[in-house]
Amino acid sequence: MGSLIVGLYLAPPARALVLCVDEKSQVQALDRTQPLLPLRPGQVERRTHDYARHGTTSLFAALDVKAGTVIGQCYPRHRASEFRCFLDEIEAAVPADLDVHLVLDNSATHKTKLIRDWLARRPHYHVHFTPTPASWINQVERWFGLLTERAIRRGVHCSVDELERDIRAFIEATNADPKPFRWVKSADAILASVKRFCLRALKAEPETTPLPRTSDAGH
Repeated sequence: MGSLIVGLYLAPPARALVLCVDEKSQVQALDRTQPLLPLRPGQVERRTHDYARHGTTSLFAALDVKAGTVIGQCYPRHRASEFRCFLDEIEAAVPADLDVHLVLDNSATHKTKLIRDWLARRPHYHVHFTPTPASWINQVERWFGLLTERAIRRGVHCSVDELERDIRAFIEATNADPKPFRWVKSADAILASVKRFCLRALKAEPETTPLPRTSDAGH
């Protein structure tokens, strides 16, 4: 299944969309007790260890692997019913004449009868589940990482509304200047990385060849 998903990334089917879909659940709106002190020459970034929580939201997102654009929606909870609503958002946003390939992880939220029935009524939707130990292969996870680094981790949010406002702004910025992730690591390089990991795990002498990047988004 993993090789099929990588194949979708490298050669998306004609007249079809490949969407990586997942949820970033329980995103906390945090307010630091003191303002964050930014990085400066000779001084690392500083922040207080304590903070106040002001609620949570769950972000559902779909990344178009070819265009680099994102469909995103925040919901108060993370359940199959919210995922069902997000599928409606996807359907409304994509052309009706295209096949849609959804890359999903194995969360129980994605496999309930409610979701299976929705998909059964839409044969042009095709679901591809990532291998259980390899949910990282879902490219939207990398976009979630960018969202966390650039909009959430350093942010101060005194309410869920403020947090969701910043998330929406990041989605809009992504779509205004989309940069698709590119798979740049060869199969030989991946296998060499696995070999080095196994050698280190066995306390063998590691090779000195630097690890190449696995992907590049141009960010």
